Amino acid sequence: MSKFKQWFSGRNLVVRGVLILAVVTVLTLTAITVSATTWEYTNSPEFCGTVCHTMPPEYLAYQVSPHARVDCVDCHLGQDSLIQTVPRKARELSHVVNALTQAYEPPIYVKSLRPARDTCEKCHNPDKFSSDTFVEIKRYAEDEANTENRNFLIVKTGGGTQREGLGRGIHWHIENEVQFYSGDPLKQDIPYIREVRPDGEVIEYFDVESGLPPDFGQKNEGELHRMDCIDCHTRISHLFRSPADAIDEALARHRIDQNIPEIKKQAVELLTPQYASTDEGLEAIDALDKWYQENYPDFYTGNQAAVQNAIEEIKEAYSTTVFPNMAVGWQTHPNNLGHREFPGCFRCHDGKHTSSEGQTVRLECNICHSIPEIVETGKQAPVIAIDRLDEPDSHLDSNWLARHRYEFDETCAECHDISNPGGTDNSSFCSNSGCHATEWKFVGLAAPAIRDLVEPPRTPGNGEPQPVPHPIAPRTDCNVCHATEAVIPFPEDHTAFDDQRVCTLCHEPTLVDDTGAAAVSVPAVPHPVEGQQDNCLDCHGSEAFHPYPENHADRPTDICLFCHSQVEEIAVPTVPHLIEGQQNKCLECHSSEAIHPYPESHVDRPTDVCVFCHTRAEEPEAVSTEEKPKRPRIPHSLADEWEDCLACHSLESIVPFPADDRHEKAELDDCQVCHKPEES
Repeated sequence: MSKFKQWFSGRNLVVRGVLILAVVTVLTLTAITVSATTWEYTNSPEFCGTVCHTMPPEYLAYQVSPHARVDCVDCHLGQDSLIQTVPRKARELSHVVNALTQAYEPPIYVKSLRPARDTCEKCHNPDKFSSDTFVEIKRYAEDEANTENRNFLIVKTGGGTQREGLGRGIHWHIENEVQFYSGDPLKQDIPYIREVRPDGEVIEYFDVESGLPPDFGQKNEGELHRMDCIDCHTRISHLFRSPADAIDEALARHRIDQNIPEIKKQAVELLTPQYASTDEGLEAIDALDKWYQENYPDFYTGNQAAVQNAIEEIKEAYSTTVFPNMAVGWQTHPNNLGHREFPGCFRCHDGKHTSSEGQTVRLECNICHSIPEIVETGKQAPVIAIDRLDEPDSHLDSNWLARHRYEFDETCAECHDISNPGGTDNSSFCSNSGCHATEWKFVGLAAPAIRDLVEPPRTPGNGEPQPVPHPIAPRTDCNVCHATEAVIPFPEDHTAFDDQRVCTLCHEPTLVDDTGAAAVSVPAVPHPVEGQQDNCLDCHGSEAFHPYPENHADRPTDICLFCHSQVEEIAVPTVPHLIEGQQNKCLECHSSEAIHPYPESHVDRPTDVCVFCHTRAEEPEAVSTEEKPKRPRIPHSLADEWEDCLACHSLESIVPFPADDRHEKAELDDCQVCHKPEES
C-alpha cells in the first residue's frame, strides 16, 4: 500500500503520469495508423479484386475499363464522409461471411450500388454540355475475306441545363426526370414509364403488350425508380464484350491479321459456346491451329505465326470475358449502352410504349445519333448532316418510324435518295444496311396495337383487308390488274397508295405454308415457257384445247407468268431431224396413227404449237457434219417421178428403204420431209 502511495506522490506522480500518457498516445496512434491502413487497404481495388475469390471476373474487366483508376468503393460505398461510409461498409461484412461459407450462388449481381447522383455525378458534372462526336466503328463480316465495313455516325451526347438552352441529346435523361417500373432485377423489361416535364406535367407511357391498368403508376409509386447514369452505363467499369465485338476490335487494331481466312467466323464460333471450364474453352481455341492446317494448308504454311498470334488473341478475349467457374460471361451481365446484343435503349424506345393520347416514346435513330452510314473499305467517308432544318412535320410525329413505311412516296425524294427502297446495298438513303440488314429483335413495331395506330385505312366492307386469291411474289405488279382502269380496279380510297409496294402490307395470300410462302393452289406450267410468254392464248384461249378458267376472262396475256411458272426443268424430247419449213407438217409423221405417234396427252393440240416445246437443240447450220442427221440426199432429179418413190425404193426393189417402222409406215408424200434432191 505504501509503494502504491509512493508511485502517485510527489515527483514520481508527474514522471509516471507522463509515461502513462506516452504509452496511451503511442497505442492510440498505433491503433489509428493500423485502422487507417486497414481502412485504406480494404478499400483498395487490389483487396476487392484479389482477396475475395468471387471477384476475378469483375476485377479483370475493371483493369481495362475507363475507370481503372477509380477505387471500387467510390461507386459501391459513395464518395461521402466516414460517418456515412463506415456504417455502409459494416453492412458489407455479410459478403465476407458469404465468401467464407460459400453461401452465394453465381452469377453474382450487385444489389447495393449507390445512386449515380452520389457517385458518377461527383466527377461528371451533369450541367456540363458535351458536343456531338463523329464516330467510326469498324465491323467485319463472317466470310472468308473478313470483309471490313466502316460505320460512320455522329453521337449526340448532349447534356447541359435547359436554362442555358441545352439539355438535349442522350443526356436529356439526366436533366429531365424520368421514372420507370421494372419487376426484372436486371431492369431489362420496363413496362411502365413516367416523364415529369419541367412545367410539372406528367405523362405516363405503357408497353402496349404489358396489360397494365391505367392507374398502375399511382398504385406503385414506391416501386418507381428514377433513371440515372447507371441505367444505361451498366458495364462502364466491368465490360464483358460480346464475341463479335471483341474480335471486331482486335481486327480493327490489327492485333489479329485480317488476311487470315474466316478468322472472324471461326473466332466467334469458338467464343460463343458455354464451356464447362476455362481450360476446356482454351483447349477448343487451341484446336484452331489444326483446323487451319487442314482447311487452308497453303495459307498456313506461309502464315503460321499469324495464325498462332490470332489464337493467343482469341484466348485473351475468352479469358477476360468468360468465367465458367463463376457462371459469368457477356450474356449474363447486360450492357445497356446501345441496342444490339441487349435491349438497351429499346427497353423504352421500342416504338410500343404509348400514352393515353397515342403518343409514343420515340423510336428514332437521330434522337441519339445520326443515321449510320455504311462504307466499304477503300471508299470515301460520307458527309453527314448534323441538323435537318427542313424536316417536315410528319418526321416529328412520335410514331414516324412505324408510320413511314406506309407513307413512302415521291415527296421523300426532295430530301433523300429513295432508289432501291428497303434494300441493303447502301447505294442510297433508303437502302441502308444499317437499318434494313439487321434484325431489330427488341423493337416492337409489329405489335398489333401499334399497327392499328399507324396503318392506313383498311378496305371497305368488314374492316379487314381482302385476301389475295393468288401468290404474291417480288415480281408481282399489282397495278397491272388493279389500277383504276384495270381488270379488278382497287377501291377509290386507295388512290393515295400510288406505290404498289404498300399493297402487301395489308393484303396477303389466304393460305401460307410453314415457311410463310404463298401456298395458293396454282397449276404449274407443264412445258417450257421461255420465249412463249406472249403466246399463252394460242393454247389457252377460251376456245382453245386447254382454255383458261372463266374467272380469268379479260386478264391480259402478259401477266400469266405472275402466278403460273415452270417449277422445274421439264424433259421435252428434241426433234432429231431438220424442221425448217416443216413446222406445220408434224402430224404427217406424228399423228395418232403415224410413224411416231404423239402421246395421248397431246390429243387435240394444233400442229402449229409443236415447236413451242419441241425444237432442235441447235440451228442446223451450227451442227457439225458428224452430228447432222444421217439421211441420204436424193442423187437424181425427181421431175414427175417424185410421187412414185416406191417404184425404186420398196423393200424388194433396186435401192430398198431401211427395214424399220419409220419407213414401213411412211406414206409416199412423207419421203421429202427428210430426203431432198441434191440440187435442192
